[in-house]
Amino acid sequence: MTGGTGFVGKAVMTRALADGHKLRALTRRPQPDRAGVEWVLGTLDDQDQLEKLVAGADTVLHIAGMVNAPNRAAFEAANSTGTANVIAAMKAKGVQRLVHVSSLAAREPQLSDYGWSKAEAERHVEGSTLGWTMVRPPAIYGPHDAEFLELFQMAAKGFLLLPPNGRVSIIHADDLAALLVTLAAAPHPETHDQIYEVDDGHPNGWTYRALAKAIGRAVGRKHALPVNMPAPLVKLGARIDRLIRGDKARLTPDRASYFCHPDWVARPAMHAPAAIWAPSIETESGLAATARAYREKGFLR
Repeated sequence: MTGGTGFVGKAVMTRALADGHKLRALTRRPQPDRAGVEWVLGTLDDQDQLEKLVAGADTVLHIAGMVNAPNRAAFEAANSTGTANVIAAMKAKGVQRLVHVSSLAAREPQLSDYGWSKAEAERHVEGSTLGWTMVRPPAIYGPHDAEFLELFQMAAKGFLLLPPNGRVSIIHADDLAALLVTLAAAPHPETHDQIYEVDDGHPNGWTYRALAKAIGRAVGRKHALPVNMPAPLVKLGARIDRLIRGDKARLTPDRASYFCHPDWVARPAMHAPAAIWAPSIETESGLAATARAYREKGFLR
């Protein structure tokens, strides 16, 4: 697997090991020993190490990717070329099964460099001769996530700054991990050459305001005020965040472009088959558990 040291990858690794699987995982830097895991030191542009990673594997689970980069070239190198390199390594070693983690942003590649790079990665996968399955997660939350943290922190202060009115799907990292492990570990030939959009099971997603209020309840602020900002103000805020925090900015101009899109809802027609997987974490409970975990780590007051 790639991306094993990231937010989603850690959840996948925990689930896979609990289910009794053995893993070989790519890492940029040395990791502590972990039973059932063989670490391979390398990157997505190191073809020799990628071939070492995939050699003899039943399935390759490609999770690694970049969600925040300074420009299109950096997104392309990490998300598009990186995926092409994984595919090339698989072909070189005769590995046929690929589970690829994409993004709902790939549906609208014209909106952002990130979405474009994920669409390009999908193009590489679809053009391969592998037995592939792609999963497009929506916004992913959970106790180890840094992306949702700022929303929880705002809610704890009594307000949440939001994009313009729209709808969004979300999913808990552990639910996503369960699906990815299921797809990687069992044959399920009916899932080959399929793209799945997944969510928490909440019908028609969440309005931004409804999700904001749910996060407010999770942190104990039932009356946290959701504030929908107009698109120009969101984009201005992104430029300011980039100026202040530089490469550590969460709201970048590229992200602002797709945050302002009104529809990031997983389409029911593209859901994974219910016989294979269904979300099990009720969202209000999952948000509350996430808030508790943030507090235990000192991230929330």
